[in-house]
Amino acid sequence: MLPQVPVEVPQTNYRFVSMFSYKLLTLFGWKIVGELPHERKFILAVAPHTSNWDFIVSVLVMLALNLKVTFMGKKSIFVWPLRWFLLKIGGVPIDRQHPQGIVGQMVELFNQSQAMILGLSPEGTRSKTKQWKTGFLIIAQQANIPIVPISLDFKKKEVKIHHPYFVKDNIDSALTEIKAEFIDVCAKNPHLV
Repeated sequence: MLPQVPVEVPQTNYRFVSMFSYKLLTLFGWKIVGELPHERKFILAVAPHTSNWDFIVSVLVMLALNLKVTFMGKKSIFVWPLRWFLLKIGGVPIDRQHPQGIVGQMVELFNQSQAMILGLSPEGTRSKTKQWKTGFLIIAQQANIPIVPISLDFKKKEVKIHHPYFVKDNIDSALTEIKAEFIDVCAKNPHLV
C-alpha cells in the first residue's frame, strides 16, 4: 500500500503517472514504508548511492508519491534543448562561481519558496567515498528545515522514509546521526559503501 502524502507536501497533478509508477515499483517487488512529514519544505537525503539504478528507483518513488521534487544541476547543463525540460522536472541551475556558493544559493531558494522539497544524494557520487558531503546539513540548518533520510535497500527491495531530522548546532554530530540511519541498508553495489 502506498503511504499517504500529507496535504502540505508539494505535489504534482499527474495521477495517471503516479499510479503507473506505483504499479511498476510493485511489479519489480519494491515497497515504500514510512511517512513524509507534515512540512512544506524539507530535504530528502537519499542513500546509499552506488548505482544508476538508485536514480531510477528514486524517480519511480517520486512519481508514485506524486511529489514535486527539486534537484540541483550544474548551470552549464541548463542550455537549449535541455533547459526547458530540466526546469520542468524540478531542476535548479547552480552557479559554482556564485559569491554565496551552492549552500547560499539553496538557502536563498528555500527562503524564497513557500513550499519546496530538495532531493539529493549525501554522498555526492556513486563511487566509494570515505566522507559524505555536509552541504545538505548546512542548507537544512540555515534554512531551518528538516532532513528526511530515505534509504534504498536493494536486498529487501524497500524504500524507507525515516523520521525527519532537524540539524542543531554541530554539523559533525548531525552527519553521524543521519549516517546511522543507513547502517543496515543494502546498497545495489555494497562494495562501494
